Amino acid sequence: MGETKKDLSAVGLDILHAARNQLYMNLPYLDVALCALAFAPGDEVTLSLATDGETLYYSGAWLAERYLRSRTGTNRAYLHVILHCMLRHLWKKRGKEPVLWDLSCDVAVESILDGLEYPCLVETRMPLRQKFYGQCRAEMPVLTAEGIYRHLLRTQPSEYDLARLQRAFQEDDHGLWDPEGQQEKERRQQQDQRWKHMSERTQTGLETVLSDQAEGGEAVLEQVRVAVRDDVDYRAFLRRFAAPREVLAVDDDAFDYIFYTYGLQHYGNMPLVEPLETREEKRIQDFVIAVDTSMSTFWELVRAFLACTYAILRSTQTFTRKVNIRILQCDDQIRSDTPIHDLDQLKEYMDNFQLTGGSATDFRPVFDYVARLREEGAFSDLRGLIYFTDGMGIYPKTRPPYEAAFILLEEPPLSVRMPPWAIRLVLPVPELERAMHQAVEDDGLDLDELPQL
Repeated sequence: MGETKKDLSAVGLDILHAARNQLYMNLPYLDVALCALAFAPGDEVTLSLATDGETLYYSGAWLAERYLRSRTGTNRAYLHVILHCMLRHLWKKRGKEPVLWDLSCDVAVESILDGLEYPCLVETRMPLRQKFYGQCRAEMPVLTAEGIYRHLLRTQPSEYDLARLQRAFQEDDHGLWDPEGQQEKERRQQQDQRWKHMSERTQTGLETVLSDQAEGGEAVLEQVRVAVRDDVDYRAFLRRFAAPREVLAVDDDAFDYIFYTYGLQHYGNMPLVEPLETREEKRIQDFVIAVDTSMSTFWELVRAFLACTYAILRSTQTFTRKVNIRILQCDDQIRSDTPIHDLDQLKEYMDNFQLTGGSATDFRPVFDYVARLREEGAFSDLRGLIYFTDGMGIYPKTRPPYEAAFILLEEPPLSVRMPPWAIRLVLPVPELERAMHQAVEDDGLDLDELPQL
């Protein structure tokens, strides 16, 4: 029995080496990642394949059986595990519903594999897979684990449907992904950074020197861009639209307390230097928020974006008490224009918020409309416009005389070509929530003050 297990382990190791070599010949842009995991027999760990980010544990019996059925099946299984690591699925599990997160990661990886037209990876396409891909792509431009996870949370499939999806997409064992497992936090962070660096190298290769050889790599690139994206500070991003304003406050930097106290000591209640009543700070007053209402199926995400923006607007260190904000809703035409002159009005708008429209996306009407407002004197110093959208639409050909930023929940497909003047910020839902709660903590806001979503 022991000899049989030993023989199967050796067979499994040979199969993994063969799969790795074949994948390397077809996908050279994954060279470093394909060789990043050590191999170890895992009969005590898994019945298939499992990884902790350092070692690939395998069942020799499972690999042998899979190899006899389909050599491409072992190639896909190997690359399936590698892609989990490259996309950092292992280290993003904390705080998520385990079953749904595991399924979401498997769907994201298999969607990549199904998009790679290499003979060593091609298998018969399953109708259930294609149907689920279609459902997800109706909500997101790129099938990321995070986006699929939100879809599953929203739709809450039945146990039967969930089991069918698991059978259709499950390939490896995720038992070693447990964020509360044996690995120390520091070690896990090091692993995460190691795979992030490998993904960045892959991204560079796909975008530059290997671009001519990377046929079929677009699906990999789309997801890798998401995986290597650093966390963003939405509050800091908004502050770039601030302009110098005089604020009623003591300017501590320009006030000399030595001379002030000297006067009080020698002349009684007669300071030699009066405190300055104003100081110049960079604050935001004129501002445009545009909402792409063709995303009407994502109304809850639009509300989350506006609630986060409200929390930041509420900060006394960033915005003036009186503001001049225009909130525009637009699909292929302007659907609504709401002037906001103070933060109370903004909160009222949020409490009664409704999306209007739902047609195709055309960004040009918003910029044309803002141009007319500027000509009519609606703004004294418009510094910027932020557009909450999926990024897929018709862009203006000319650059506006102010900064324009497009806030995206996901990376748009590679086919989407944003103009060079457009500022692009990918802001996933977790980052939105983090920015909102950070604003609440830093500025001493009461959560009850925020609009209820």
